[in-house]
Amino acid sequence: MRLKRITGVIFIIFLIFSSFFPMSAFAAYETWNQVVDDMETVLNDAYDIYLDEGAQAGKTKVDEAYFGYYEKLGYEKTVMAYISGERASQVEYEFSFAKRAMTEGDADGARSSLDNLIRYLREDANTLDGKQESAVGSFVASLLIITREGFEAILVVGAIIAYLVKSGNKHHTKAVYWGSVIALGFSVIMAFILNALTGANAGENQEIIEGATMLVAVAVLFYVSNWMVSKAESATWTRYIEGMVQSSITRGSVFSLAFAAFLAVFREGAETILFYQALLAGTDKYANMVWLGLGVGAVLLVVIYILIRVLSFTLPLKPFFLGTSVLLAVMCISFLGSGIKELQEGNVISVTSVPGVGTVDILGIYPTAETLIPQILLLVATIITFAVQMRRGKKARIAAETSKLDGNAGA
Repeated sequence: MRLKRITGVIFIIFLIFSSFFPMSAFAAYETWNQVVDDMETVLNDAYDIYLDEGAQAGKTKVDEAYFGYYEKLGYEKTVMAYISGERASQVEYEFSFAKRAMTEGDADGARSSLDNLIRYLREDANTLDGKQESAVGSFVASLLIITREGFEAILVVGAIIAYLVKSGNKHHTKAVYWGSVIALGFSVIMAFILNALTGANAGENQEIIEGATMLVAVAVLFYVSNWMVSKAESATWTRYIEGMVQSSITRGSVFSLAFAAFLAVFREGAETILFYQALLAGTDKYANMVWLGLGVGAVLLVVIYILIRVLSFTLPLKPFFLGTSVLLAVMCISFLGSGIKELQEGNVISVTSVPGVGTVDILGIYPTAETLIPQILLLVATIITFAVQMRRGKKARIAAETSKLDGNAGA
């Protein structure tokens, strides 16, 4: 319990500390429409430069609009806070579509994407500028940020903790708690680094760092998910426990679980700090409501965590282990899509539009072949490995039951 309190205190401290980080240059503008005015000029210049100097020069100018305005000034995060994450993703991909058209020599396609982009930006600016600053609006925006960003992390950490408690390894939960605490500290450092990044490649570097972190999380969560499902059969679990010294899981497995918790928290931590920077910078009178929203959201996350723990005691062993494994597998697929999206924004991976596919930001689903194909492959791999593990577990259960019957017959 003491460790939980420490985690909560550190969580609040790092968010308060984040408010002292230097905020974006949005203070130089009075409205978001003024920001869009400058962005429109840059984007139109990008098209002219593309026609005169070629694709690379044009794409560099498009990146100036994205990294120098949309991200640097907090426009993206303000849209996510007050409109939706799906809308922010739609705008971000329109930047990528314009650059792809330039690469392919499609001048009409580039012009069309830039026009769509300018229209989206203007619509969002009108929406944001039309919002009257209010106590309720500031509170709701803050509440949505902390619950949205913290939900995935709390699900992963809660599932791992519940798993350890359910399996009789409660003493190993400290490693997972400390993994989460350390991640919070690293989140503060990362937020500071991301704020301090300057230069032409600063925005790309930020996206690459975030994307790489998510892909590492994918690998770890995939391993942990499959490791859990392999122990779903009670006979398999009993034999596994008996084979460990003093009924303890291996040191390597404990590290994997703690590292999975670390990555889940670290993935959300730095971004949450940047969100609250944008939110606090955008309110003149209701900063107290921002903090109130944060506090209420933190309480909701605690409630979610408690529900996970309570359910872990009421569910039988096999359904609980399978449910936990499926949950982590879903998180794994979500992280994969989000990680690739970040690398696309960092110009590491190309963007190929898939018509008819919508954006589901919370599940990491985006309308591009580069995100969808790896997710489908991972889904197939997950189903196959789950089927294999379940088959092995069934064989182990049958073998255990046969051995027990033979023993009774011999007696």
